[in-house]
Amino acid sequence: MVHRFPKGQQLNVGIVGATGVVGSTMREILRERAFPIATLRLFASARSAGKVIDGVTIEDAAKADYAGLDIVLFSAGGATSRALAPRVAAAGAIVIDNSSAFRADPEVPLVVAEVNAHAMANLPKGIIANPNCTTMAVMPALKPLHDEAGLTRLVASTYQAVSGAGLEGIEVLASQLAHVGDQARLLAEGGHDDLLPQAEKWAVPIAHNVVPLNYVLGEDGYTEEELKLRDETRKILGIPELPVSATCVRVPVFSGHSVSINAEFERPISAARALELLGSAPGVVVCEVPNPLEATGKDPVFVGRVRQDPTVAHGLALFVVGDNLRKGAALNAVQIAEALIG
Repeated sequence: MVHRFPKGQQLNVGIVGATGVVGSTMREILRERAFPIATLRLFASARSAGKVIDGVTIEDAAKADYAGLDIVLFSAGGATSRALAPRVAAAGAIVIDNSSAFRADPEVPLVVAEVNAHAMANLPKGIIANPNCTTMAVMPALKPLHDEAGLTRLVASTYQAVSGAGLEGIEVLASQLAHVGDQARLLAEGGHDDLLPQAEKWAVPIAHNVVPLNYVLGEDGYTEEELKLRDETRKILGIPELPVSATCVRVPVFSGHSVSINAEFERPISAARALELLGSAPGVVVCEVPNPLEATGKDPVFVGRVRQDPTVAHGLALFVVGDNLRKGAALNAVQIAEALIG
């Protein structure tokens, strides 16, 4: 049983990182889904402490007393989670953490609500981890296919929105797009040709461009983001030795992560059968042309372009898109909290 609270109980809920992009989305989704809140407390850095949002005064996360809270949602980065989440759990709350701090911890379940909620039956540290936003988009689509045919290999290329890098990523793209527009107008008027903006945040400019190296390099030339997709897929699906090769790319899109998937299976599975399974999978919508604009602001992941991969014996190719701020972060955290209520 994953239920920790009786149905109908009003819960004392906290959000750490409440002023950030994901924290703001968490607040919205709690309201939208009428989550049973008795009291809501909001926490952020010292510079935001004392401000009032939605009638709630922001508390300094580092100095706050977390006693009396039932569930605390974290979206303030790995360093904050490592420092504060164990303390909050020790005070009696169940922590649902959106950072990478505890995803690899064998005593912390890594959960996608529609895929492996059963993993929350045992919470030795009182902490539940949210997967990376890219992994989150892929899991609801891969799970029913894996259950049917047995996933044996995964190759993925991502097209990740700048909002995955927080408010800074959004601001960088917006400013670079404005720069290119201004320079184009000057050029049309006979001015200086200097269309390319300076690289900010990423290795090369993001406006009208793609960035195939947008995280720190790690093992064997793969970036941290690519290794997250590998390791988190293995843990969530329970395939510890699954071969995974990922290429994670940042694209000039404000919201919505897309993933091109080539999956190999142990047993035969046709494209028609895959579409049948995906059509009834929770949290999945099958459509002809999945795209970030369609996914923005929506709860499910969108799947299309499902076809056979002729390069392997039992292969499928498909394209998946999800809103990285909603299902990729805030929504899944709230769905995990809902699953804890009997």
